[in-house]
Amino acid sequence: MTRDAVLDRHAFGGLVRAVSPDLAFGVRMAASVALALFAAFWLELDNAFWAAASAAVVCQPNLGASLRKAWFRLIGTLVGAAMIVAISALFTQDRIGFLASLALWGAACALMSTLLRNFASYAAALAGYTAAIVARDVLGATGGGPDDHVFILALWRASEICTGIVCAGVVFALTDFGGARTRLADMVGTLIERIGSQFVRTLTTLKDSRLIRREFIRDVIALDPAIDQAIGESSELRYDSQQLAQTASGMFSALAAWRAVDNHLYRASADSGTKQDVQSVLQALPPDASVSGWPIQDPAALRDRCLRAIRRLLSQPAVTASRQLLIDQTARALFGLREALAGLALLVGDPNRRPSRSRRQRFHVGDWAPPMLNAVRASLAIGAASIVWIVTSWSEGALCITWAAITVILFGPRGENADASVLSFLAGTCLAAVLAAIANFVVLPQVHSFAGLAMVLSCYLIPVGALSARFPQNSLLMAMAANFVPLVAPANLASYDTLQFYNSALALCAGCAIGVLSFKLLPPLSAAARTQRLLRSTLRDLRRMADAPLPARPDAWRSLVYARLADLPDSAEPLQRARIVAALSAGTEMIRLGRLIRRLSLSSRLLPALTQLAQGHTMNASATLAHLQMILSVPAGSRCMGRLTSHARGSALALSEVLTQHSTYFDAGLHEAL
Repeated sequence: MTRDAVLDRHAFGGLVRAVSPDLAFGVRMAASVALALFAAFWLELDNAFWAAASAAVVCQPNLGASLRKAWFRLIGTLVGAAMIVAISALFTQDRIGFLASLALWGAACALMSTLLRNFASYAAALAGYTAAIVARDVLGATGGGPDDHVFILALWRASEICTGIVCAGVVFALTDFGGARTRLADMVGTLIERIGSQFVRTLTTLKDSRLIRREFIRDVIALDPAIDQAIGESSELRYDSQQLAQTASGMFSALAAWRAVDNHLYRASADSGTKQDVQSVLQALPPDASVSGWPIQDPAALRDRCLRAIRRLLSQPAVTASRQLLIDQTARALFGLREALAGLALLVGDPNRRPSRSRRQRFHVGDWAPPMLNAVRASLAIGAASIVWIVTSWSEGALCITWAAITVILFGPRGENADASVLSFLAGTCLAAVLAAIANFVVLPQVHSFAGLAMVLSCYLIPVGALSARFPQNSLLMAMAANFVPLVAPANLASYDTLQFYNSALALCAGCAIGVLSFKLLPPLSAAARTQRLLRSTLRDLRRMADAPLPARPDAWRSLVYARLADLPDSAEPLQRARIVAALSAGTEMIRLGRLIRRLSLSSRLLPALTQLAQGHTMNASATLAHLQMILSVPAGSRCMGRLTSHARGSALALSEVLTQHSTYFDAGLHEAL
């Protein structure tokens, strides 16, 4: 065999290995649709294509995502079906009231789908357009008011959708052993190792590491969907979901503490006393945690070593405020990494893992503007489709309303990417309609068995599914995969009505077009505008906290800022992410300092600094904090008061430095560009 032939053979083998996972997903999708159709035909369900379409939509490239999406789709389906029954009971034979309530329900679901994240967001969206799916059958072709058969219709549609969900779950559970837990463990372990080693490098080299540190913020945010997928694969992880959520929050705490250390060392690196302080901190760190890496093979043991290091740090005497700052912030960084290590121990099934006390995560809204905008857009789009139906008396107008609701609710949470996504979704729907027409009137009339029907559908779904696995966020492929089966509408008794097909296809495309038009007339906020709003709202909340008569809870403040970080667009600049982390540090230090000062009976000395901070005068606030440090430098009367005084000095120094470093941000007016 020649050298060129060997190279060609290796290249072909590499190509096969590269596309095999995608083709496997396409085969699973086709098998899920075929099983759902078979079950729906066997159960003699009314519209079997809804079962097949649900199976296609639920399919995701990995097992955890598929099962998690299936679970939330079940929840959304049941909620949407129950709501349409309630609306029909309230507005019997009242078409206008029924359609208005449907629009309001769609708006509420669009609001919740934007507030929630990951597959919980999908469940909220599904609750909205499941109601629209059932409403199509309730209202019929003439648009009369809802009748007393709504409960049976809702039961049928929910049964069809749930059948598809269960069939897809069975296929994926039997053919995919899952790997989301392993992938998440690798991500968490890599991040812990990199953050820990880079933090030690900062202490060792005394060099500015802000660029490296800011990039870690994006990596930690990316853990959120990976955690959701891992929970979908394991009931154990679902039970300990709060502890997994603390994995990301612990890393954010470590990054905030690292920021304080990095900023302080950058300002005082030439001071010989600072170098001695750093050496004392380095000696207290875990002995095997170094610049070259952290030994994460045994997370439980490393957690214990971090705890011992924290105790050694806090037992050290702090002669200066600089040393106390380094001690406190290093201890916080280690504590944050301990929380992350607890999540890693859970993921790898460490037998030495000790149960970790998990805190329930508070739910906070980063910014109300995008959810409210999506809610208004959804109500207007559903209302516009309803008006078109009423004016034209179109027999498939109800189907147009359904697809308008699907388009506007499903893509609203995509933010600035929604405009392009709905255009691609419309193009994919039109392309699926063309291919469905070919299948319906050229290929399927020649097929007279279920096996032949499954083969025809597989010839379409396998390549489309493989491409959607390769490009998971492509809306064109999503539309081609999800809308093909409803357009073909396979049934036990095959019918090839040309007029009915083109009428239904036009309704699907028209509904998607109304959704596209709604995004054009009421566009989502740009990424830059969303980022500026999050920065302003974080600054406003920080100033309110500084001006509040009662102290805030540190957990509540951290949860709020974590929500803002998670809501930042992917295109946000590293400096903008760093400013929100700086606000996190400033708020945390302010709360801690306030508690220490009250125990020292010096609240009147801190109040002027907080007032200056609330008014946006950071230079004056820093000067007042410097004066407070001088007052605290007076020796205390007891050892306990001496420790409190030392911690207060370190906290005042950390707060002063973060205000000085980001003075442009903290001094900005709430209506200025940040």
